[in-house]
Amino acid sequence: MIQTAAETGSTFGLLTDLVADGGVVVLSGAGLSTESGIPDYRGESGRKRQARPMTYQTFVGSAAARRRYWARSHLGWRHITGALPNTGHRAVAELQRRGLVAGIITQNVDGLHQAAGASDVVELHGGLDRVRCLSCGERSPRHVLHRRLAAANPGWDTAAGEINPDGDADLDDDLIESFTIVDCGGCGGVLKPDVIFFGENVPRVRVQECYAMTERAALLLVLGSSLTVMSGYRFVRHAAELAIPIAIVNQGPTRGDAQAMVTLDAPLGPTLGALAAELCPAT
Repeated sequence: MIQTAAETGSTFGLLTDLVADGGVVVLSGAGLSTESGIPDYRGESGRKRQARPMTYQTFVGSAAARRRYWARSHLGWRHITGALPNTGHRAVAELQRRGLVAGIITQNVDGLHQAAGASDVVELHGGLDRVRCLSCGERSPRHVLHRRLAAANPGWDTAAGEINPDGDADLDDDLIESFTIVDCGGCGGVLKPDVIFFGENVPRVRVQECYAMTERAALLLVLGSSLTVMSGYRFVRHAAELAIPIAIVNQGPTRGDAQAMVTLDAPLGPTLGALAAELCPAT
């Protein structure tokens, strides 16, 4: 339901009061990063796209699928790594510096919370800035793989098409077929971005860390997530079971609206910028 200006102002005031008490744990989703030019799958930008995300089963089961992923990702990575934190990311980091945000759980893989200066960030779905070998488990920086792929594909370059949320770019099949992928430099195993693909489970220890963070929260603040997938929604359910207040700022309805004390349908950047300005006045 669309809120009137008066209703929005009243809701923002309640949100401000809740955050002012501190002990906030942020649960962020793709909607927080769309203002940095990174699209999402389920928000407004997601509804306009036809692409479907790579699944774990497809990636590990098909050499052709891995070639397609890495060719597209080789181009898309430049877009992701060039993205800058927006007002929303900077506001969350400032609220944390002022002692109001106790921790951050993010479903995003873009690293923009950290780039804005935030700490104690749990990347629920991993990070695109790392690569993991599926055989030996070694992790390495993504920029190292980027250089290796560039060296293995001299002269291979093209303008990226539409960028997808997981960091790959639309690309013609003939260009994909000409792309050479590389394996782990240590053991020759298959390399995979250190992110959780659809169909893959988040490591149990990481999930438990997020549950523990949620249990310590005075407020669970959901930012830019529709909570469609259980991966993030479970923490909202857990907070509700423990009677921990929940506030949601998102453009559009979410799966957790019925459990929230506060729901605000509004752009993330301007809303969080105003929140930080209210609670963290310049000195």
